[in-house]
Amino acid sequence: MSTKEKKLNSERLQRVIQLCKSVEDRGIDPFALDVDDIIVTLQKYFPEWESPEELALDAEALQCLASVIKNQGDWVKHRSTSLYTDPFLLEEKIQRLDKEELAELFMEVWNPIIEQEQISIPSLAEALKYWQALLPISERWQKNGSLMVETGATTREELVRLRILAEKTFLEELEAFWKELKQKVGEAEKILYWDFVGADTYSETMDRAYMTSFLVTYGYATLELLPLEEEVYIKPFKEPRSKLAEKQTVSVPISVSSEEWMKWKEGRQ
Repeated sequence: MSTKEKKLNSERLQRVIQLCKSVEDRGIDPFALDVDDIIVTLQKYFPEWESPEELALDAEALQCLASVIKNQGDWVKHRSTSLYTDPFLLEEKIQRLDKEELAELFMEVWNPIIEQEQISIPSLAEALKYWQALLPISERWQKNGSLMVETGATTREELVRLRILAEKTFLEELEAFWKELKQKVGEAEKILYWDFVGADTYSETMDRAYMTSFLVTYGYATLELLPLEEEVYIKPFKEPRSKLAEKQTVSVPISVSSEEWMKWKEGRQ
């Protein structure tokens, strides 16, 4: 056998190995392979193999084929123990039956579920008792008269106490927060973000971070990022800048998690 023929035969063996492996890996029907034809092919090529690589390839093909035959045996055993019936055989058997035989088989295996509901004497008595105790429609639909309430006056302090009005408007709170930022910055012009928003409790820290985001959004302050140092500063403006919309703004996400807050708080101690 020439070298070219040996190469072609080796490629055929590799295709046989891949086909056998696909039966296990992809769950293909093992009977889809023609085992007899593969055995004839292996017998035909075996006398021509000489090198260890060729013999190892032949042994691998034989092992894969044995695995397919084992899968065929397992498939037959499973179908026989589970009383499996091929759907095509079942369809052919049903088609051969006449209408009378099919109806008799259906009546033998049919187990209908029946539920019977009826009005009993006790249920009628309960219904009659309910309707007799029910008020007439004229009384049930009687409209209630409007309540007369005297008008009066109240104070702003009372409305704040009842939470109808806020003690300060949001703009007033924002202005006060801006003044606090400028006082903390002083001559330094900027302050570390966490040194400003950090508080004794995590909930207060969240409130301060919330207000700080509006300071930046409404042009009362700006953020300065130092990526190499991994630091964020907040810098207040002397006057609010209302023309920020003319510039392209960038959203800067800052994590204010409880872990970050604990890390900042431990660093202060």
